[in-house]
Amino acid sequence: MKTAQLKVVPGAATPSPESEQPGNTLDLYLRSQMARLTGGVSPIAMSLAFQDWWQHLAASPGKRSELAAQSLAALAGVAKPVVEDSRFDNAAWRQWPFSQYVNSFKQAEQFWGQATTGVRGVAPHHAEVVAFTARQLLDMYSPSNYLWTNPEVLRAAAASGGRSLIDGALNWRRDLCRRLAPPDMAVPEPTGSSYVPGQDVAVTPGQVIYSNELIELIQYSPQTEKVYREPVLIVPSWIMKYYILDLSPHNSLVRYLVQQGHTVLMLSWRNPDQHDRNMGMDDYLQLGVFAALEQADQLGGGAPVHAVGYCLGGTLLAIAAAAIDSGEHGQHAKLASISLLAAQTDFSEPGELGLFIDDSELAFLDALMWDQGYLDGDQMAASFQLLHARDLVWSRMMREYLMGERSAPNDLMSWNADSTRLPFRMHSEYLHGLFLRNDLAEGRYTAQGKPIALSDIRTPMFVVGTERDHVSPWRSVYKIHLLSGAPIDFVLASGGHNAGIVSEPGHANRSYRSHPASTQAQAAGYSSPDEWLNSAERTEGSWWPHWQQWLVRHAGRERVAPPAMGLGRVLGPAPGNFVLQH
Repeated sequence: MKTAQLKVVPGAATPSPESEQPGNTLDLYLRSQMARLTGGVSPIAMSLAFQDWWQHLAASPGKRSELAAQSLAALAGVAKPVVEDSRFDNAAWRQWPFSQYVNSFKQAEQFWGQATTGVRGVAPHHAEVVAFTARQLLDMYSPSNYLWTNPEVLRAAAASGGRSLIDGALNWRRDLCRRLAPPDMAVPEPTGSSYVPGQDVAVTPGQVIYSNELIELIQYSPQTEKVYREPVLIVPSWIMKYYILDLSPHNSLVRYLVQQGHTVLMLSWRNPDQHDRNMGMDDYLQLGVFAALEQADQLGGGAPVHAVGYCLGGTLLAIAAAAIDSGEHGQHAKLASISLLAAQTDFSEPGELGLFIDDSELAFLDALMWDQGYLDGDQMAASFQLLHARDLVWSRMMREYLMGERSAPNDLMSWNADSTRLPFRMHSEYLHGLFLRNDLAEGRYTAQGKPIALSDIRTPMFVVGTERDHVSPWRSVYKIHLLSGAPIDFVLASGGHNAGIVSEPGHANRSYRSHPASTQAQAAGYSSPDEWLNSAERTEGSWWPHWQQWLVRHAGRERVAPPAMGLGRVLGPAPGNFVLQH
């Protein structure tokens, strides 16, 4: 068993670690082992949720009568389920007996959807957990997941003389070998499945101009003779590698900005290991955002900086901006603007990720991280996959293991598999302080022992939400309007958390909603998300040009000669070393 050595940060968001309390080392060890078996899910939290639901359902005879009537109607064929499910789009599903399989499955979905919702007295969080779990369990038994109940699989097997089933079995065997291989064993990936940073992705030319124990700072080479004086500093999320914003040349946000005449800098976070267990949110603020802002300030000769944050990087940037605008945490740099891309600052409605966050869940997750010193990227990725299990787990397994097909690789999929680790203290502080207790929105968050209030932000803000975001729901992102009195331009982009941000000009089926700049400036008072949505204008195409024009409006129009790379001090070519760490 391990004994944790944790530094105590004054004013830190995390309560006193359990390992500092007498006798709790054994508790932590046992919880950590249970968490390994359950994938970090607390069986106690799950059982409490189901007890809450079941006991209130037992005390609701009227609700049970409605469910019984629904079941009788289904058995009598009176109630026909509405089948709107991409898994059953193929015409073969409309033939008997497969049509009957689909009807029975959809009736079961409707029944359990009614049974797990609308039960009076059940705590909202427990009701969400039960409903979500019921959906996941039902999806396991979808007729599309099994050989003899899936007509598409049977036809493919017949047409190929069984070759599709053999290929599927080989795919399953290869994946199993990769999963069971020891950490130090090199197991080949499927052909063409990996995009290598610096070769296939993250290829925009640049230099690493600064490095410390947490970040490398990349300055990208200018591609225009003159550039805007104000540098653009991008703070990506530390959960994944930074190059989501510098994928292939055709969909690289970095390349787009450089081509428009901006000097662009990017943080590349170090991939921590067990020796970094004591790094906390304050370290990510000081060694990350503040250190990078100071470098950007020097590079721009004191010109204000356009600061951009994506996902958790945006949350951290909002904290940094509030600290700077308050005048209580040092200047570090002048800010010309703040852009938050799919970034939450209020976590009271975090979406389906909130299903995994309560006191019991965090007790198990803390124990797991205490034992390892970090949260492994694959463990985090498993949570995200669970949110989209229908598409990311079951449909993929059906294609690859039953039909023998491999999904065509792309740069976004490869980036999504390139996960990072999260230090114990930082992730615990983030989950407890921001996600569970919502300290930032409610005025309790501190940095270096000093309070942080988002109401101190006075710098103009550009905030982007995405329509189908399950990580940072756009209505949650929109709540920054309630927390800051700064001028805010809000844009709602089509797509999800990643694809909605990686929305390059020319990409098909992309659009965004916004209010004209004149309307934003004249708006008086607060508009609810639905009011904003009803009055917003829809524009076809990418939101990137709209944002780039906003950046120009919030800075001097003067163009100057590009600054020397790192002001003459460079450490090596982009993408640097940290992005290659595994």
